[in-house]
Amino acid sequence: MEPVLVTGAAGGQQGSTGRQVATLLLAQGQAVRAFVRTDDARAAELRRLGAEVVVGDLREIADVLSAVRGVRRAFFTYPVTEGLLDATGAFAAAARHEGLERVVEVSQLAAAPDAGTPRMRQHWVSEQVFDRAGVGAVHLRAAVFFENLAVLAAAGGGLGLVVPLGPPDTVIPLVAAADVARVATNLLLGPSRDVDPVCRLAGEILTVGEVADAFSAAAGHEVKYVDAPPDEWRRQALAAGFDPHAVEHLSKLWEIFRTTRSDDSLYRVTGSIEQIGGQRPVTLREFLRTHADAGRRSA
Repeated sequence: MEPVLVTGAAGGQQGSTGRQVATLLLAQGQAVRAFVRTDDARAAELRRLGAEVVVGDLREIADVLSAVRGVRRAFFTYPVTEGLLDATGAFAAAARHEGLERVVEVSQLAAAPDAGTPRMRQHWVSEQVFDRAGVGAVHLRAAVFFENLAVLAAAGGGLGLVVPLGPPDTVIPLVAAADVARVATNLLLGPSRDVDPVCRLAGEILTVGEVADAFSAAAGHEVKYVDAPPDEWRRQALAAGFDPHAVEHLSKLWEIFRTTRSDDSLYRVTGSIEQIGGQRPVTLREFLRTHADAGRRSA
């Protein structure tokens, strides 16, 4: 059986879609070649689950060419840090060279040449590169991951959810990384027939006040939303060790949410999660409850 190549397979704090895709594929009996940056305990666990693990740098063409050799389908994701377009170029060139028939890649909901953040504009460029490589690319334009909100809430410490999003009725499009992973997995396992190359994924639309209420319910105590001054939020995020590229992206993203009307086309639950992923979208409250339960079991 030809393996499916999964990048980002070790997982991280930004949703771990690669790890979830690898796990889902293995659970369905699909051979997986897991591409990781470091051969650590996470890589060892992937081997234990049955994956073939390859170690390399997605920005290095020699590493990527070796990884794609002998596969026909692949999942591509890259963390919110510098290097997306370098990695895209290497991966698209290698995929074309080896004749891949489908590459499912994680993009962002509002990717466009005139999008409001540099990262979104880079994702649009990345989509164009994959399209022109002729590798059957499918772009998963995902909303804000629940996992990223959890990281921000944790960073707020005792103050709660400290984000420069304006009034509590500011609206945010959200999605569970698990839903993105399910959609990606089914696209990777599905028939080779043509599919829509752009798949928008938003599972829940909430105000920031409703987000704080969901965190409060999960925590068993009030988690306040604090509208931080944008410059102060940026300074604190950098001081806390957040990646500068991610801080720049998020600063612009918060501004978009503060100023965009909630009747914009971005602010609607998309049918792709249920149609392709096979089940209704996970809600933020369900996500938080599941993770709270998992935390108690591991304590």
